[in-house]
Amino acid sequence: MFRSYNTNKFKTAKLYPIHLPSNLWGIRVDSVRYRCGSLVRYGAKIKEFKLPIGASIQHCAERVVIVRQNLGSNWSSIYYDNYELSGYQLISPVLGLLAYNAGDDMVTSSTPFELGFQSDRIPITIDFSNTTRLVNSTSTTPGIIPLCASFERDGKVTLTKQMSRNVCATKRQGHFGLVIESPLIPLQNKRESNWKLAVGCSIGAALGAFLLGLLLIAIFAKVKKKARMEELVRRAYEEEALQVSMVGHVRAPTAAGTRTIPTIEHEYNPHNT
Repeated sequence: MFRSYNTNKFKTAKLYPIHLPSNLWGIRVDSVRYRCGSLVRYGAKIKEFKLPIGASIQHCAERVVIVRQNLGSNWSSIYYDNYELSGYQLISPVLGLLAYNAGDDMVTSSTPFELGFQSDRIPITIDFSNTTRLVNSTSTTPGIIPLCASFERDGKVTLTKQMSRNVCATKRQGHFGLVIESPLIPLQNKRESNWKLAVGCSIGAALGAFLLGLLLIAIFAKVKKKARMEELVRRAYEEEALQVSMVGHVRAPTAAGTRTIPTIEHEYNPHNT
C-alpha cells in the first residue's frame, strides 16, 4: 500500500487521501506524517480521532505516518461478521487508526512496519457524530445507549461505555465502532408475539390431549377385547368339563359317551326259521 506513495514528499501534519484499488471500493483511507517528537508534544486531530499530548510512540526514530481508515457500510459489516459478538448490532462504520514508520527506514525496507502508540494519562478519543451510517433515530431512543466496541486482533471485542454522546475513548491504536443491543423488538410487536405464542401453545396442548384420549380409548378397547376372549375360552372349558362317577369307593372323572350305539337295520329272529 505505502510502496506506491512517496510519503517523503508529504508535507508534515497535512492529511492526504490514499486511493485504493476498485475491489476495495467504499473504504476511505487518509494518511498524515508527523515528526515523532512534535506528535508527542502537541498531539494531533485526524478526522474523527484526537490524539492527546503525551502519547508515546514505540520504536519511532524520526517520523511516523498515521493512517486513518473508514471501512464504510459494506466493509464494516464484513469486518464485524468476523468477530463473535452475538446480541449486538453495529450502528456505525468501523474506524481504524494505525501508525507506520516513515523516513529512511520506510524507503529501504521492502514493507513498512507498524508502530504502536499508547496514551495512558489522557485517552485517545473517537467522535462518531459525523459518520454517515450512524442511526441517529435509534441512538436517541430512550433507554437505548450505544456502546463502544474495540475490535482486537485476537478476534475478541471489548465493549465500554461512551465517554460522551457518540464519543469513545481508547488508550491505543486499533479499529472501533458503535454497537447497540439487538434485536430491537418494539413493545407492541413483543405483546403480539406473546399472544401468538399463547394461542399456539393452547392449540398444541388441545391437540396433544385429543391424541392422548384416542390412544387411551384404543388401549382400553384392546384390553376389553382380550378380557372377553379369555372369558369365552374359560366358559368353553367349563361346558366341556368331565363327569364324575363312582368307581368302587373312589370318585373319578369319566367322559360322556359321544359314540352312536349301533342298531340292527333288519331284525332277524332265528327261532322263526
